Amino acid sequence: MKRCFIDTNLLIRYLTNDDPAKADRVDKLLQQAASGKVRLVTAEMVLAEAVWVLESNYNLKPGDIAPMISAILATPGLEVTNAALVARALKHYRDDQIDFVDGYIAALMEKLGIQRIYSFDKKHMSRIKGLQRIEP
Repeated sequence: MKRCFIDTNLLIRYLTNDDPAKADRVDKLLQQAASGKVRLVTAEMVLAEAVWVLESNYNLKPGDIAPMISAILATPGLEVTNAALVARALKHYRDDQIDFVDGYIAALMEKLGIQRIYSFDKKHMSRIKGLQRIEP
């Protein structure tokens, strides 16, 4: 069976149900994936875009968004590239109150064993325990 990529707009329709007909179609697709009829793949960049859309267009907060993205990560039949990094990024995003992409950077640094980051971002990067922000 061939794998198919799933784009951000499908996830947004599904998570927000702002277009119930499309949300139902996505739900059916996810059910097909869970039953093994189709293999779905998406990327961490798709989830980053979904976080951004949910924040900027739907005015949702990290406490609302993190469980939504966690549910996507746990969806049977949907493979997310670098899912473990996304899960860790979500934890930083929610717990440290930082941007999702900054959380992803922190998660990647942890994975790579890097503890220092050159950054001018005092607001977010200074909130991450175990990370040392330095300026050039």
